[in-house]
Amino acid sequence: MIELDKIYKNSLKGKKFIDLFCGLGGFRLALESYGAECVFSSDIDKHVSKTYENNFGDYPLSDITKVNEVDIPKHDILCAGFPCQAFSISGKQKGFEDTRGTLFREVVRIAKYHKPELLLLENVKNLEKHDNGKTFKVIKENIENIGYNMYYQVINASKYGVPQSRERIYMVCIKKDLDNNNYKFPKPINKEKCVKDVLINNGDEKKYVINKPYSLIQTDKQVDMFKVYNKPVRIGTVNKGGQGDRIYDPMGQAITLSAEGGGTGSKTGLYYINNEVRKLHPRECARLMGYPENYILDESVNQAQKQFGNSVVVDVLQYVVKSIIDEGSIKNG
Repeated sequence: MIELDKIYKNSLKGKKFIDLFCGLGGFRLALESYGAECVFSSDIDKHVSKTYENNFGDYPLSDITKVNEVDIPKHDILCAGFPCQAFSISGKQKGFEDTRGTLFREVVRIAKYHKPELLLLENVKNLEKHDNGKTFKVIKENIENIGYNMYYQVINASKYGVPQSRERIYMVCIKKDLDNNNYKFPKPINKEKCVKDVLINNGDEKKYVINKPYSLIQTDKQVDMFKVYNKPVRIGTVNKGGQGDRIYDPMGQAITLSAEGGGTGSKTGLYYINNEVRKLHPRECARLMGYPENYILDESVNQAQKQFGNSVVVDVLQYVVKSIIDEGSIKNG
């Protein structure tokens, strides 16, 4: 998480928000850092719901399709990182043919009834181009038809102080009668940070060492490669080929954390650290997603890695919210 200047810490005090498909609570952490209050949260996954409860005291387990919009508290901001598997290039890309894709309709249903000032949405980069742009066109038209202007942009977390190459589309939807029609997404921060900056060194990381044959790329330019901060730098291979079997240098960016995937480096990727090849520790994954050090992780390593792979990057959301405040994007907001 980014440390906010004092003037921002209560800038959303009095504003209420709901946290749909809440996962680990990335949206909640971002908005609460500005003083906003969460009045409702929902997620259908029992494992992540328990982690959410451990951190926020709320147990969000519920099927939002069975929650009547009338029973949801009034709110000023609706947050939703609605399920992305239906649109992801790593999935089958069925879009609205997939039941998970239709969950976007729940966002529209709730927003149409409650009419919050602002919708904050996030999804995979591929959403914009899925089915030759038809899926995103449907989403945008639905948002506009219920009274919102949508601003959207694909943002790579690596340009906002997070050492992970993670591209996601962010959608800021402002009620038309409150919109000053001047919103602009935050400019890149471009801090030089790399995987090495998030590594732990307490011995627990040894559990993630991969005891398999590996080979490193030997080139005259290898020393220069260690200085690359703005992208993942591949420096070797475990066994043979495959995305999951690539080894990356900790002086570069992390590859995108994933909730799924196979191979030796499933979910976190593989890195050459202290002359050993290993996956990332769940706490390192948490740091790559902007979660604070006191965030309580799932006791299951597999679940923890999956949950962070599904999460939003807290820092990016904080910068987006800050830009909304700085631009005065919501009239009388």
